[in-house]
Amino acid sequence: MQLDHYVHTFGHYLKARFGERVHKLSLAGDFTCPNRDGTLGRGGCTFCNVKSFGREAGILSISAQIAREKVRTDRARRYLAYFQAYTSTYAEVETLKALYDEAATQSDIVGLCVGTRPDCVPDAALDLLAGYQAQGMEVWLELGLQSAHDKTQQAIRRGHTLADYRDAVARAHQRGLKVCTHLIAGLPGESHADIHHTLATVLDIGVEGLKLHPLMIVKGSRMAAQYQRREVMPMTLDDYAALAAELIRATPAHVVYHRVSATAQAPTLIAPDWCAPRWLAMQTIADNLARHGGQGSALGKPWHA
Repeated sequence: MQLDHYVHTFGHYLKARFGERVHKLSLAGDFTCPNRDGTLGRGGCTFCNVKSFGREAGILSISAQIAREKVRTDRARRYLAYFQAYTSTYAEVETLKALYDEAATQSDIVGLCVGTRPDCVPDAALDLLAGYQAQGMEVWLELGLQSAHDKTQQAIRRGHTLADYRDAVARAHQRGLKVCTHLIAGLPGESHADIHHTLATVLDIGVEGLKLHPLMIVKGSRMAAQYQRREVMPMTLDDYAALAAELIRATPAHVVYHRVSATAQAPTLIAPDWCAPRWLAMQTIADNLARHGGQGSALGKPWHA
């Protein structure tokens, strides 16, 4: 069962714009993070181990990483350069420009997706991204909010607030940039009502895209120790799929879902084990949407592919 029958997926969005499949190539720009380098803290957020969602680049250049990722991905003729690992605006603008240019100047790269934190998007970085968009490139600013609740942000040692997110989104939108916001369902101490409130807050502020993730326990994170002490437990597949489907139904049809779940592999992934298969969560979510209604249906304006 195809997810984009029920969800406005990023794949559907890209195919509508470019007339063919466009694939994202995950890149690492040798960035760090203020929550790792001592500016705000050490060791990152309690859930974080970047190896769970991005390959280490070593000394490979951006061009070499692009060549490597093209081999690893399914065949496509055009690509988006996805600066994924750590905080990909956390450098001087000259450094950012050199890295982004190395990707953007390749003939088959049609856009940039830049993952970062809401408190690490200075005006100079936004102006730089807006410049690529002005040249006709597909540009997305991906902001890791995770939760709209500052109490949760403190508990997971995130190091920023909802006010930081509001400010970053406002400045991005002033420049006409599209924002994709990352949210985590199942954070410690949060109820289903809390993540529904987070979604409603993000939609009220204004957003063009969403990435929804289940809480995963990964090796090397502070949360791994909490999991061993049974202080935190990830959601079951059925619970997550039902919650994700509720959130999708409460999302307006024009908002693009870049992701509705996430995966990681052993030995990095500790729990839940259902996050290891690539398609299992997406299929379970699609089944729920098929039975109870797709994106936007709770608002009376469902998504139609």
